[in-house]
Amino acid sequence: MTSLPLGADVRSGVPLSGYTTLRLGGPAARFVTAASAAEVVDAVKAVDRSGEPLLVLGGGSNLVIGDLGFDGTVVLVANHGSKIDCVQPGRVQLTVEAGEDWDTVVAGTVEAGLGGLECLSGIPGLVGATPVQNVGAYGVEVSQVLVSVDLLDRATGDVRTLRTDELGLDYRTSILKGTDRAVVLRARFELSDDGLSAPIRYTELARALGVRQDDRVPVADARAAVLDLRRGKGMVLDAADHDTWSAGSFFTNPIVALPAVDDVLARIVAVVGADTTVPRYPAGPGAAKLSAAWLIERAGFGKGFTRGNAGLSTKHTLALTNRGSATTADLLGLAQQVRDGVHSAFGVLLHPEPILINCALA
Repeated sequence: MTSLPLGADVRSGVPLSGYTTLRLGGPAARFVTAASAAEVVDAVKAVDRSGEPLLVLGGGSNLVIGDLGFDGTVVLVANHGSKIDCVQPGRVQLTVEAGEDWDTVVAGTVEAGLGGLECLSGIPGLVGATPVQNVGAYGVEVSQVLVSVDLLDRATGDVRTLRTDELGLDYRTSILKGTDRAVVLRARFELSDDGLSAPIRYTELARALGVRQDDRVPVADARAAVLDLRRGKGMVLDAADHDTWSAGSFFTNPIVALPAVDDVLARIVAVVGADTTVPRYPAGPGAAKLSAAWLIERAGFGKGFTRGNAGLSTKHTLALTNRGSATTADLLGLAQQVRDGVHSAFGVLLHPEPILINCALA
């Protein structure tokens, strides 16, 4: 039995479905709430010394947990606090503890007239997960504003500071994603203090705001427009709306090497016809990015498609949802059907974006 820090809030048999936005997942053998960065460090170190399985849990918005739960210790990151420091005229540094709710932090920056995070409004989860995932939406990624993170290096037991360029941030990933090497304790972001947004680069958002791409707008206007767009896609949490019982976008947009793009496009044309425009975006040297949502729908999986008690959102084909009484097995069965259907139709293999715990896609 792991010897946890004196005074730690420890419970057993806690259903993890109450801690994920999918509302799925079996019980944890032990569940520890860590209310400060020091408690996070102490709890994680104690579990690591014991050799017992460990799951560090944040907002549960990018997590799929198996129906059998987790046979080990879950440490819930619940440290709170933030501060703002002036770094140079027109720029400030925001330091935020990992356990803070992300959208609450974004709302606070907008209220304070700070620009840089407003296009990331409405994204569920905690601050500590944003650099791990390199969270992005509507033309902005965390990597564009992140300065550094403090983290616990589980291999050495040391608390270290890593700069943005040391995190290997790329499209929806970092060197921390998919590993258990470190636990983020806090993050720092550099923001503008002129009350204006980051340049509006996403076409849909620019259209909603009635501006040209690369224009800047008041941060409150940008946040309001982003929230409206996300609500229309079922991407703002609402307990009464099963379309939001999801992990957000379940599949990442596929990156296809340029030598294979022509073959993929030919297969798409054979299915949808030559007069259909295929969404395609640059993805760095030698690659193109396709729209996972577009491919899913053209492969025959429209909005609202269901398999048992799991289904695609009625608002957005990229969100796989719990329709109220689903199991994790139901959700993964749907994910496999969609993934295999897209691959069969177009030769493109979709990869899941959420982290899968004690479960897998066959």
